[in-house]
Amino acid sequence: MLLNPDLKVVALGGGHGLAATLTSLRRITTQLTAIVTVADNGGSSGRLREEFNTLPPGDLRMALAALCADDEWGKSWAEIMQYRFTSTGAMNGHAVGNLLLAALWDKDGDPVQGIDRVASLLKVVGRVLPMAIEPLDIEGTFQSSVGRTITRGQKEVAIAKGKLESLRLIPENATATPEGLAAIASADWITFGPGSWFSSVLPHFLIKQQIDAIMSSKAKKLVILNLDTAPSMRGDEFAGSSPAEHLSILQKFAPNFHCDIALADISVVLDKGSMAAAVSAIGGELVVADIASVGSVHHDSEKLGPVISHIFAR
Repeated sequence: MLLNPDLKVVALGGGHGLAATLTSLRRITTQLTAIVTVADNGGSSGRLREEFNTLPPGDLRMALAALCADDEWGKSWAEIMQYRFTSTGAMNGHAVGNLLLAALWDKDGDPVQGIDRVASLLKVVGRVLPMAIEPLDIEGTFQSSVGRTITRGQKEVAIAKGKLESLRLIPENATATPEGLAAIASADWITFGPGSWFSSVLPHFLIKQQIDAIMSSKAKKLVILNLDTAPSMRGDEFAGSSPAEHLSILQKFAPNFHCDIALADISVVLDKGSMAAAVSAIGGELVVADIASVGSVHHDSEKLGPVISHIFAR
């Protein structure tokens, strides 16, 4: 039974972080729209993008699988969509869902229609949309002890070291998906993250039409902060890996953005006062809860769902 079936929610992000959020949100409402970053340039998505000059399908595929129907049909097709070929040839590493999306886009030339057709096959709860109607690149400028470095590509920006000085999309005048803008305009809540902050979350604030829609929307905004990575894993020069740094960077690149709630796992809030102050700087209230998977660096959708539902009901 859905907790709030009439609530209109838009979830922004990409990759595994967005998939976890969607898995939680689908238990709350069917009025759900996922808007997915389209800058992936690695793996199966990168190869298909290069060959067909099309949207990278990987993050879209993951969002579709997260929202598939709970019946045997939906679950079995979601499993097939996620299956990756293993071979010593050109098909190695390709996900079936990536190939299906690329085939529909190649046949019809309409990315939204192709995604909707796959969603119908999976009996998806809600709708999945690309952030833009064309593939994007991400370029970041980082300052470190060895100097200033310009890094281009989603996978490269995600692991770059140094202090982030600037971040931009290429092309800078990319066209946001009209259906996504309409969903944002009519939403009750918009969620952001979790996910790779530089390559999956911040890009949603860099496409002008979309950030304008977010700013003008009457929807409440929920930022779901990442789980912190241990310093020994992220390297001393890496800026932006802690939730507090994420909020500071968000304020830098979207100075007029105000959230209502920032949700953080208990493991990352070592100083609740300073974290609350960081959230207050972007207009929001800090909510702390146990939302992490045990022994994992990912959020637990089973824990996340009830917490988000409680936030929506406040």
